[in-house]
Amino acid sequence: MANQQQNPLFSWLYDEVSASITLNGCLFSRHEEASAPNADLRLRLVYQDAQCQGDIAEQLLSCAQPMSLAVITRQNDLACIELCLDKQAGQKLADALAARDDIELLYIGGQQPRLDQPGLLVMDMDSTAIQIECIDELAAMAGVGEAVAEVTERAMQGELDFEQSLRQRVAKLAGADAGIIDTLCGQLPLMPGLEVMVAELQAHGWRLVLASGGFTPFVGHLKQQLSLDAAYANELVIVEGKLKGEVIGTVVDAQFKADTVLRSAETWQIPVGQRLAIGDGANDIPMVQAADFGIAYHAKPKLQAAADAAIAKLDLRVLPFMLVNLA
Repeated sequence: MANQQQNPLFSWLYDEVSASITLNGCLFSRHEEASAPNADLRLRLVYQDAQCQGDIAEQLLSCAQPMSLAVITRQNDLACIELCLDKQAGQKLADALAARDDIELLYIGGQQPRLDQPGLLVMDMDSTAIQIECIDELAAMAGVGEAVAEVTERAMQGELDFEQSLRQRVAKLAGADAGIIDTLCGQLPLMPGLEVMVAELQAHGWRLVLASGGFTPFVGHLKQQLSLDAAYANELVIVEGKLKGEVIGTVVDAQFKADTVLRSAETWQIPVGQRLAIGDGANDIPMVQAADFGIAYHAKPKLQAAADAAIAKLDLRVLPFMLVNLA
């Protein structure tokens, strides 16, 4: 990244060692992540393309307020700078950058979860850990895709009771060849950034769990592929190689997913403050609210309103930047 700096502010931040610099009458100082100064607002800007650094620098200079900056690094190729500054100036900056689709804005609080201590992340699967809704894909393969997708969307918007919608959708799969499950398992499209995010959290001793309103073959496949600690989903009934159109056992609904956060934290003795959950639909609201820090991922409006933070512009590589590393 150092060789890509095209403006004085970022050249100073990445390439020089001086503690401060004054540009256009604005005083900038630097800090390390583990020793951020006290400030009204602590804001992180996460971005992919160094070309947007010119626009960021322009906005920082326009604040006309002293601020402290830090380069935040994680085990992926996104870039991040942290700003500690006056609340009014920081909010003005955030408002100016909010419309951009290439910069993720992260507000860092005083009790932010820590990357450098063991934690727990409970993830939804469909449209969070993977790019598809498995039941919609199964339905398409069974020739009933349109009817099932309509019910799925209404359920994700929070317009239908989840268990009711699940049974309605599964019933439409009755008679389908069970071989479509193995076919879909072999081509699950992982959400961008999932693998590197999982690897970084695991490297810091975190526990990772899937809690899905989908089906056991798919969460089991992902559990093995990513070496996750646990995975929960609904079990389809298969008779003589055909889907019966039913699920058996306890339905993994919104409450089950919320309970998974609490049970998992107790099982692995995860301390308060270190229990995270991430999802995308209304059915994930109880889960993200049960967590100490709930994250909405490219989410439906109801979940975004209920979550503590959101990833709305970039991919799952952003998540480790939401955590503080004080090691």
